[in-house]
Amino acid sequence: MSAAMSLSIRMARFAHEMSLDAVPAPVLRLARLHLADAIGVGLAAARVPAHQRLLTQLRAEGAGAAEGPATVIGFAGGVPAPLAAMLNGTSIHSLEYDDTHMASIVHGSAVIVPAALAAAEAQGLRLDELVRLVVVGWETLVRLGQASPGGFQRRGFQVTSVGGVVVAALLAATARGASLAQTTAAMGIAGSQAGGIFEFLSNGSNVKAFHPGWAAHAGLWAAAAAQAGMTGPETVLEGRFGLFNAYAADEQAGDRLARSLEDLGGRWALSDAAFKFHPCCHYIHPYLECTQALMAQLAAHGGVQAIASVHCRVAPGAAPVICDPWPAKQNPASGNEAKYSLPYCIARVLLGRPVDVPTMTAPQVDADAVALSARIQWSPRPDSDFPARFDADLEIMCADGTRLHHAVPQVLGSPERPAGEAAIRDKFNGNAALALGGVDRDQLWACVVDGGADLPALQRTLRAV
Repeated sequence: MSAAMSLSIRMARFAHEMSLDAVPAPVLRLARLHLADAIGVGLAAARVPAHQRLLTQLRAEGAGAAEGPATVIGFAGGVPAPLAAMLNGTSIHSLEYDDTHMASIVHGSAVIVPAALAAAEAQGLRLDELVRLVVVGWETLVRLGQASPGGFQRRGFQVTSVGGVVVAALLAATARGASLAQTTAAMGIAGSQAGGIFEFLSNGSNVKAFHPGWAAHAGLWAAAAAQAGMTGPETVLEGRFGLFNAYAADEQAGDRLARSLEDLGGRWALSDAAFKFHPCCHYIHPYLECTQALMAQLAAHGGVQAIASVHCRVAPGAAPVICDPWPAKQNPASGNEAKYSLPYCIARVLLGRPVDVPTMTAPQVDADAVALSARIQWSPRPDSDFPARFDADLEIMCADGTRLHHAVPQVLGSPERPAGEAAIRDKFNGNAALALGGVDRDQLWACVVDGGADLPALQRTLRAV
């Protein structure tokens, strides 16, 4: 592929030229729902005491006494846009409650929404333009992730961060009214700021939350640098030392992305994104569904005390995150570590206890759930369709010899099994209620989802805490 037709140029052209009028009404509605969902998650995170302390200190470190045009979700006042992007991206991802595109393994809103929101505020754009940027972000980031399915993860990198920084730069440059050349340069500059490693799994540390926030922050700075005259490689994605080769070791990914970009504006990748309804790793969710489906049968056999063992069959691609190493997963040391523990989360459901924000951010783990985790085991399931599907297979062996089995072919909240707008609204209300009163929650939902107001109204509500 020639430099004149590089992948970043093609993505930049789409961002510059796509009209909101060309977006089908169902896709546009989804964009607004994903935007509202992300904001709700950000509000909930901003009221978790430990995370609130982190945000407060980083906000003071980054802004000092300086004011700025951008909003830190859940805080009064304004800060510089790159700082807002960093803090909001960190909040939206911190609870493991943010949306996912499964086949690309991308947490789209965690990097797209903070980058687009901060850039839109900084440039004084309308709310409709923010929504347009959200659509552009999803359509480009999903295709980037799907070009090397699982490739970044196998090398130990989170594609939300590695690919997200390039897309964040694309959105920020577009919001600034940058030229096509400047937008492409911004994407190239952002490639030198890519990162986000999975080593957090080694000790349950919470640095993963920082991945999309730093990507959004870096994307805004890359756009500013490009307009100030800095240049970057047009082949930042497909080049010899581009992201696909350096971070995914995948020489064919550029060609795959090139083919995928051919239907930009025709096939809407956002339609394939999934909402989450538990604040834990998405790979765990279908197992929680399996467990819940068996609870009535289990009660008939004596309840949780009658459990001899539980066996999960897990996709090999998911196991490194939610199963390995199993002894550590059976005995998580913190709430953050518990969010990636398949046995702990299943044990919570078996005990009739919620997997929700308060319990998954509590200072201590549930000792009863840890004890029950000792009775839970797993084995590989090579016939899984993961990551195209987040499926699950679970069996409970009772003390009387009864075997209870349930399988979920695809997780609830996915396009194949939509949860419905009412469920998304309920999730939003529950999250936003941690920071806002009922009137403000309703106004915020109407503003974002129904287009009932413009960006200044959204800002006022997000800062009215």
